[in-house]
Amino acid sequence: MINRQLIRLKVIQLAYAHASNEVKSLEDAKKELEKSLSLAYDLYRYLLLLIPEITDLAVIYYNERVQQLQQLGSTESVSPKFIHNRLAAQLDSNVELSDFASQSKTHSWQEADDELQALYKAIVESEPYKAYMTSPEDSYEADRELWKVLYKMFICDNEGIDNVLEEWSIYWNDDKDIVDTFVLKTIRRMDPSQGANQPLLPPYSSEEDREFAFQLYTSVLLHRAEYEDLIASATRNWDLARISPMDKVIMVTALAEILTFPSIPVRVSLSEYLNIAKRYSSLKSVPYINGILDALVNNQLKDRLTNKL
Repeated sequence: MINRQLIRLKVIQLAYAHASNEVKSLEDAKKELEKSLSLAYDLYRYLLLLIPEITDLAVIYYNERVQQLQQLGSTESVSPKFIHNRLAAQLDSNVELSDFASQSKTHSWQEADDELQALYKAIVESEPYKAYMTSPEDSYEADRELWKVLYKMFICDNEGIDNVLEEWSIYWNDDKDIVDTFVLKTIRRMDPSQGANQPLLPPYSSEEDREFAFQLYTSVLLHRAEYEDLIASATRNWDLARISPMDKVIMVTALAEILTFPSIPVRVSLSEYLNIAKRYSSLKSVPYINGILDALVNNQLKDRLTNKL
Protein backbone atom coordinates (compact mmCIF):
# COMPACT_ATOMS: atom_id res chain seq x y z
CA MET A 1 0.00 0.00 0.00
CA ILE A 2 2.76 2.43 0.95
CA ASN A 3 4.01 3.56 -2.44
CA ARG A 4 6.50 6.22 -3.46
CA GLN A 5 3.87 8.93 -3.70
CA LEU A 6 3.05 8.49 -0.03
CA ILE A 7 6.71 8.08 0.92
CA ARG A 8 7.63 11.41 -0.67
CA LEU A 9 4.86 13.12 1.28
CA LYS A 10 5.91 11.51 4.59
CA VAL A 11 9.55 12.53 4.11
CA ILE A 12 8.45 16.10 3.39
CA GLN A 13 6.24 16.12 6.48
CA LEU A 14 9.06 14.94 8.72
CA ALA A 15 11.61 17.28 7.16
CA TYR A 16 9.16 20.16 7.64
CA ALA A 17 8.62 19.21 11.29
CA HIS A 18 12.39 19.20 11.88
CA ALA A 19 13.20 22.46 10.18
CA SER A 20 16.67 22.91 11.71
CA ASN A 21 19.71 21.69 9.82
CA GLU A 22 20.88 19.51 12.70
CA VAL A 23 21.35 15.93 11.66
CA LYS A 24 19.57 13.72 14.16
CA SER A 25 20.69 10.16 14.80
CA LEU A 26 20.09 8.22 11.59
CA GLU A 27 18.81 5.31 13.65
CA ASP A 28 16.27 7.58 15.38
CA ALA A 29 15.32 9.08 12.03
CA LYS A 30 14.74 5.63 10.57
CA LYS A 31 12.50 4.70 13.52
CA GLU A 32 10.54 7.93 13.18
CA LEU A 33 9.97 7.39 9.46
CA GLU A 34 9.02 3.75 10.05
CA LYS A 35 6.49 4.85 12.68
CA SER A 36 5.02 7.47 10.37
CA LEU A 37 4.63 5.01 7.51
CA SER A 38 3.26 2.31 9.80
CA LEU A 39 0.62 4.73 11.06
CA ALA A 40 -0.35 5.50 7.47
CA TYR A 41 -1.09 1.79 7.06
CA ASP A 42 -3.17 1.94 10.25
CA LEU A 43 -5.15 4.79 8.71
CA TYR A 44 -5.87 2.59 5.68
CA ARG A 45 -7.29 -0.11 7.96
CA TYR A 46 -9.31 2.34 10.05
CA LEU A 47 -10.93 3.69 6.88
CA LEU A 48 -11.84 0.19 5.69
CA LEU A 49 -13.40 -0.49 9.10
CA LEU A 50 -15.61 2.55 8.61
CA ILE A 51 -17.75 0.61 6.12
CA PRO A 52 -18.88 -2.16 8.52
CA GLU A 53 -19.17 0.49 11.25
CA ILE A 54 -21.72 2.41 9.18
CA THR A 55 -23.49 -0.87 8.45
CA ASP A 56 -23.74 -1.62 12.17
CA LEU A 57 -25.35 1.79 12.65
CA ALA A 58 -27.77 0.99 9.84
CA VAL A 59 -28.73 -2.24 11.63
CA ILE A 60 -29.67 -0.26 14.74
CA TYR A 61 -31.94 2.07 12.74
CA TYR A 62 -33.41 -0.85 10.80
CA ASN A 63 -34.34 -2.71 13.99
CA GLU A 64 -35.81 0.44 15.53
CA ARG A 65 -37.95 1.06 12.45
CA VAL A 66 -39.17 -2.54 12.33
CA GLN A 67 -40.11 -2.36 16.02
CA GLN A 68 -41.96 0.92 15.50
CA LEU A 69 -43.99 -0.54 12.64
CA GLN A 70 -44.84 -3.63 14.67
CA GLN A 71 -46.06 -1.50 17.58
CA LEU A 72 -48.21 0.53 15.19
CA GLY A 73 -49.62 -2.62 13.63
CA SER A 74 -48.46 -1.38 10.23
CA THR A 75 -48.04 -3.70 7.27
CA GLU A 76 -45.33 -1.46 5.84
CA SER A 77 -42.12 -3.36 5.20
CA VAL A 78 -38.54 -2.17 5.59
CA SER A 79 -35.93 -3.43 3.16
CA PRO A 80 -32.88 -5.02 4.80
CA LYS A 81 -30.91 -4.75 1.57
CA PHE A 82 -28.37 -2.19 2.83
CA ILE A 83 -27.62 -3.99 6.09
CA HIS A 84 -27.12 -7.22 4.13
CA ASN A 85 -24.62 -5.63 1.75
CA ARG A 86 -22.17 -8.41 0.93
CA LEU A 87 -19.08 -6.24 0.62
CA ALA A 88 -19.68 -4.66 4.03
CA ALA A 89 -20.20 -8.12 5.53
CA GLN A 90 -16.99 -9.39 3.94
CA LEU A 91 -15.03 -6.51 5.41
CA ASP A 92 -16.67 -7.07 8.79
CA SER A 93 -15.45 -10.68 8.84
CA ASN A 94 -12.07 -10.01 7.25
CA VAL A 95 -9.36 -11.77 9.23
CA GLU A 96 -6.74 -9.04 8.84
CA LEU A 97 -9.12 -6.25 9.79
CA SER A 98 -10.53 -8.23 12.71
CA ASP A 99 -7.02 -8.84 14.04
CA PHE A 100 -6.21 -5.16 13.70
CA ALA A 101 -9.42 -4.07 15.43
CA SER A 102 -8.87 -6.47 18.31
CA GLN A 103 -5.21 -5.52 18.77
CA SER A 104 -5.58 -1.76 18.30
CA LYS A 105 -6.53 -0.31 21.67
CA THR A 106 -5.94 3.27 20.61
CA HIS A 107 -9.12 4.32 18.86
CA SER A 108 -12.55 3.13 17.79
CA TRP A 109 -15.07 4.67 15.41
CA GLN A 110 -17.55 4.56 18.27
CA GLU A 111 -15.68 7.60 19.63
CA ALA A 112 -16.93 9.55 16.62
CA ASP A 113 -20.67 9.01 17.02
CA ASP A 114 -21.69 12.49 15.82
CA GLU A 115 -19.63 12.14 12.65
CA LEU A 116 -20.96 8.63 12.00
CA GLN A 117 -24.54 9.80 12.48
CA ALA A 118 -24.02 12.66 10.02
CA LEU A 119 -22.36 10.30 7.53
CA TYR A 120 -25.16 7.75 7.77
CA LYS A 121 -27.81 10.44 7.31
CA ALA A 122 -26.07 11.77 4.21
CA ILE A 123 -25.83 8.28 2.77
CA VAL A 124 -29.50 7.31 3.22
CA GLU A 125 -30.65 10.62 1.76
CA SER A 126 -28.45 10.24 -1.33
CA GLU A 127 -29.62 9.24 -4.81
CA PRO A 128 -27.13 6.32 -5.14
CA TYR A 129 -28.49 4.80 -1.92
CA LYS A 130 -32.12 5.25 -3.00
CA ALA A 131 -31.40 3.78 -6.43
CA TYR A 132 -29.64 0.80 -4.85
CA MET A 133 -32.48 0.14 -2.42
CA THR A 134 -35.14 0.17 -5.17
CA SER A 135 -33.13 -1.71 -7.78
CA PRO A 136 -34.19 -5.32 -8.46
CA GLU A 137 -30.54 -6.29 -8.93
CA ASP A 138 -29.26 -8.30 -5.99
CA SER A 139 -25.61 -9.18 -6.49
CA TYR A 140 -22.20 -8.85 -4.95
CA GLU A 141 -21.17 -6.61 -7.85
CA ALA A 142 -24.00 -4.17 -7.10
CA ASP A 143 -23.09 -4.19 -3.40
CA ARG A 144 -19.46 -3.45 -4.20
CA GLU A 145 -20.33 -0.71 -6.67
CA LEU A 146 -22.57 0.99 -4.10
CA TRP A 147 -19.76 1.27 -1.56
CA LYS A 148 -17.32 2.45 -4.18
CA VAL A 149 -19.70 5.30 -5.03
CA LEU A 150 -20.59 6.07 -1.41
CA TYR A 151 -16.95 6.16 -0.35
CA LYS A 152 -16.08 8.64 -3.10
CA MET A 153 -19.11 10.81 -2.36
CA PHE A 154 -19.18 10.87 1.42
CA ILE A 155 -15.90 9.67 2.95
CA CYS A 156 -13.39 11.29 0.64
CA ASP A 157 -13.24 15.01 1.48
CA ASN A 158 -15.37 14.56 4.59
CA GLU A 159 -14.41 17.39 6.94
CA GLY A 160 -15.92 15.75 10.01
CA ILE A 161 -14.11 12.45 9.47
CA ASP A 162 -10.89 14.30 8.58
CA ASN A 163 -11.05 16.25 11.85
CA VAL A 164 -11.52 13.07 13.88
CA LEU A 165 -8.55 11.43 12.21
CA GLU A 166 -6.33 14.47 12.76
CA GLU A 167 -7.26 14.39 16.44
CA TRP A 168 -6.32 10.72 16.60
CA SER A 169 -2.85 11.18 15.09
CA ILE A 170 -0.76 14.15 14.00
CA TYR A 171 0.96 11.76 11.60
CA TRP A 172 -2.26 11.56 9.59
CA ASN A 173 -2.30 15.26 8.67
CA ASP A 174 -2.53 15.42 4.88
CA ASP A 175 -2.35 11.61 4.47
CA LYS A 176 -6.00 10.84 3.90
CA ASP A 177 -6.24 11.98 0.26
CA ILE A 178 -3.63 9.42 -0.77
CA VAL A 179 -4.86 6.68 1.56
CA ASP A 180 -8.41 7.12 0.19
CA THR A 181 -7.11 5.95 -3.20
CA PHE A 182 -5.82 2.75 -1.58
CA VAL A 183 -9.17 2.12 0.10
CA LEU A 184 -10.97 2.52 -3.22
CA LYS A 185 -8.45 0.19 -4.88
CA THR A 186 -9.15 -2.39 -2.17
CA ILE A 187 -12.92 -2.08 -2.68
CA ARG A 188 -12.51 -2.60 -6.43
CA ARG A 189 -10.42 -5.74 -5.98
CA MET A 190 -12.62 -7.37 -3.33
CA ASP A 191 -13.51 -10.90 -4.42
CA PRO A 192 -16.45 -12.79 -2.88
CA SER A 193 -14.66 -16.10 -3.38
CA GLN A 194 -11.96 -14.96 -0.92
CA GLY A 195 -14.46 -14.54 1.90
CA ALA A 196 -12.93 -13.56 5.23
CA ASN A 197 -9.44 -14.30 3.89
CA GLN A 198 -9.55 -11.52 1.29
CA PRO A 199 -6.00 -10.11 1.41
CA LEU A 200 -5.65 -6.40 2.02
CA LEU A 201 -2.99 -4.37 0.27
CA PRO A 202 0.44 -5.16 1.79
CA PRO A 203 2.15 -2.49 3.94
CA TYR A 204 4.66 -1.75 1.16
CA SER A 205 4.19 -2.02 -2.57
CA SER A 206 7.68 -3.56 -2.75
CA GLU A 207 10.83 -3.96 -0.68
CA GLU A 208 12.47 -1.49 -3.05
CA ASP A 209 9.97 1.15 -1.94
CA ARG A 210 10.86 0.51 1.69
CA GLU A 211 14.54 1.09 0.90
CA PHE A 212 13.63 4.14 -1.17
CA ALA A 213 11.95 5.67 1.89
CA PHE A 214 14.97 5.38 4.17
CA GLN A 215 17.48 6.41 1.51
CA LEU A 216 15.48 9.50 0.61
CA TYR A 217 15.06 10.63 4.22
CA THR A 218 18.73 9.94 4.96
CA SER A 219 19.77 12.05 1.99
CA VAL A 220 17.59 14.94 3.19
CA LEU A 221 19.03 14.74 6.71
CA LEU A 222 22.69 14.44 5.72
CA HIS A 223 22.76 16.92 2.85
CA ARG A 224 20.06 19.43 3.69
CA ALA A 225 22.51 22.33 4.02
CA GLU A 226 24.03 21.50 0.63
CA TYR A 227 20.63 21.39 -1.04
CA GLU A 228 19.60 24.68 0.55
CA ASP A 229 22.82 26.27 -0.73
CA LEU A 230 21.94 25.07 -4.22
CA ILE A 231 18.47 26.59 -3.92
CA ALA A 232 19.99 29.87 -2.71
CA SER A 233 22.38 29.93 -5.68
CA ALA A 234 19.49 29.50 -8.10
CA THR A 235 17.49 32.34 -6.55
CA ARG A 236 20.16 34.92 -7.46
CA ASN A 237 20.85 36.02 -3.90
CA TRP A 238 17.17 35.98 -2.93
CA ASP A 239 17.13 35.65 0.85
CA LEU A 240 16.50 31.95 1.54
CA ALA A 241 14.64 32.90 4.70
CA ARG A 242 12.00 34.61 2.54
CA ILE A 243 11.08 31.33 0.85
CA SER A 244 8.22 29.63 2.67
CA PRO A 245 9.35 26.68 4.82
CA MET A 246 7.09 24.25 2.93
CA ASP A 247 8.37 25.38 -0.47
CA LYS A 248 11.94 25.01 0.76
CA VAL A 249 11.34 21.51 2.12
CA ILE A 250 9.66 20.39 -1.11
CA MET A 251 12.64 21.59 -3.14
CA VAL A 252 15.17 20.07 -0.73
CA THR A 253 13.44 16.69 -0.91
CA ALA A 254 13.18 16.91 -4.70
CA LEU A 255 16.92 17.57 -4.95
CA ALA A 256 17.62 14.70 -2.56
CA GLU A 257 15.73 12.35 -4.88
CA ILE A 258 17.21 13.72 -8.08
CA LEU A 259 20.79 13.42 -6.79
CA THR A 260 20.42 10.15 -4.86
CA PHE A 261 18.54 7.85 -7.23
CA PRO A 262 20.19 7.53 -10.67
CA SER A 263 17.49 5.12 -11.89
CA ILE A 264 14.64 7.64 -11.47
CA PRO A 265 14.38 10.02 -14.45
CA VAL A 266 14.58 13.69 -13.51
CA ARG A 267 11.29 14.46 -15.25
CA VAL A 268 9.54 11.86 -13.07
CA SER A 269 10.91 13.36 -9.86
CA LEU A 270 10.07 16.91 -10.93
CA SER A 271 6.52 15.91 -11.84
CA GLU A 272 5.97 14.20 -8.50
CA TYR A 273 7.16 17.14 -6.41
CA LEU A 274 5.28 19.70 -8.46
CA ASN A 275 2.12 17.67 -7.85
CA ILE A 276 2.86 17.76 -4.12
CA ALA A 277 3.39 21.52 -4.34
CA LYS A 278 0.01 21.93 -6.05
CA ARG A 279 -1.64 20.19 -3.11
CA TYR A 280 0.34 21.53 -0.16
CA SER A 281 1.73 24.92 -1.22
CA SER A 282 0.12 28.06 -2.60
CA LEU A 283 -0.80 28.39 -6.27
CA LYS A 284 1.97 30.95 -6.71
CA SER A 285 4.52 28.49 -5.33
CA VAL A 286 4.20 25.92 -8.10
CA PRO A 287 5.75 27.94 -10.98
CA TYR A 288 8.37 29.30 -8.55
CA ILE A 289 9.40 25.81 -7.40
CA ASN A 290 9.35 24.59 -11.00
CA GLY A 291 11.58 27.47 -12.10
CA ILE A 292 14.16 26.94 -9.35
CA LEU A 293 14.41 23.18 -9.83
CA ASP A 294 14.50 23.52 -13.61
CA ALA A 295 17.33 26.06 -13.38
CA LEU A 296 19.33 23.80 -11.07
CA VAL A 297 18.84 20.69 -13.21
CA ASN A 298 19.78 22.43 -16.44
CA ASN A 299 22.64 24.55 -15.09
CA GLN A 300 24.43 23.92 -11.78
CA LEU A 301 23.64 20.19 -11.69
CA LYS A 302 23.83 19.40 -15.39
CA ASP A 303 27.25 17.73 -15.21
CA ARG A 304 26.17 15.55 -12.26
CA LEU A 305 23.01 14.45 -14.06
CA THR A 306 24.45 13.55 -17.46
CA ASN A 307 23.05 10.02 -17.37
CA LYS A 308 19.59 11.15 -16.21
CA LEU A 309 18.80 13.99 -18.63
